Amino acid sequence: MSEFAVVGLGQFGRSVARNLANQGASVLAIDLNQNLVDDIAPYVDVAIRADATDERTLDELQLDTMGCVVVAIGANSIEGSVLTTALMTQVGVPRVVARAMSKLHARVLRNIGADEVVNPEEEMGRRLASHLAEPSIIEQVELGDSQLAEVESPEAFVGKSLAELDIRNKYRVSIMAIQRADHVIANPRASEILESGDVLVIVGSSESVRSVAALA
Repeated sequence: MSEFAVVGLGQFGRSVARNLANQGASVLAIDLNQNLVDDIAPYVDVAIRADATDERTLDELQLDTMGCVVVAIGANSIEGSVLTTALMTQVGVPRVVARAMSKLHARVLRNIGADEVVNPEEEMGRRLASHLAEPSIIEQVELGDSQLAEVESPEAFVGKSLAELDIRNKYRVSIMAIQRADHVIANPRASEILESGDVLVIVGSSESVRSVAALA
């Protein structure tokens, strides 16, 4: 079983801890605020009130035995975020994922040894902006220079087969799957005829994905 520790139990930290636990991971949740510890306790394996910036505490918790530690401390303590991240790398935690509040904060966290840095506010801002600009794009994930996206099938596609639409050549995207009602058609055949309400899972450049989304 994967073992994780989550340090900082604000909204972001609680969400990470609960979702890890829901996926079957063993989770140790840590915060200085007893109310936050009590709130998360029913959902994780262990929840304790502790100061993660104290080296003796870290030794007692044996966090170096964890597969991953998530430093989810927010804007109320940038200093605590940096110090905790530094100590996690110092004691030999195999993987440290740290939350950043700004680009400068992210650079500092990487420089002191964080294996991965996330900025949930910035990511949510990007997703909201993308959704507002292209409402037909349901979800999208960046894959290097390409994007994997769920896009509502344009009405102009309904009743036509993938071979007729020739989407790959016309729009420079590949259809990986079709979500139809409560089932998924993976790697659909060229003879597959699109229906109203279909959701296309496509891969292509950002520009190509937007060109398909604009048709909806």
